[in-house]
Amino acid sequence: MKLKKQNKEIALIKELLVNGNLEKSFGDGKSICNTPEVPIKHQFADQIYIRQMDLKQGHVIVGAVHNHLHAWFLMKGHVIINNNGEIIEHIAPCYTVSNPGSQRLIYAIEDSIFVNVHKNPTNTNNIKKLEKEIVSMTLEEYNKKNSV
Repeated sequence: MKLKKQNKEIALIKELLVNGNLEKSFGDGKSICNTPEVPIKHQFADQIYIRQMDLKQGHVIVGAVHNHLHAWFLMKGHVIINNNGEIIEHIAPCYTVSNPGSQRLIYAIEDSIFVNVHKNPTNTNNIKKLEKEIVSMTLEEYNKKNSV
């Protein structure tokens, strides 16, 4: 699926977050969020990579563009997610399947545990390598990786 345009709402909110220097916002759209305020836990099973993100109430996360179909679970908490313009409220426990090209803006209404489950066909434990395979930082990068 070729992405033709970036979601306007995410682009506007990302611009506000990056330039507005909001205290509880994380993710700048240029790199994967890696900060002590939003701890990430990594687990591995045969050909599976599990990425857990712990959010505190009021956190706002700008996610990367996901390259592949994958599942995510809200194990604890309450979030509102803008996923490519579709705004959905999620209350744990719940899960959904995320399509290629999805980019999420997540607002934690309360402390939450968010888990992505990705394919890992090579069984690598190299997080940087997995991140390069799993996500893109721009629309152009996504289209190039997905040969669209």
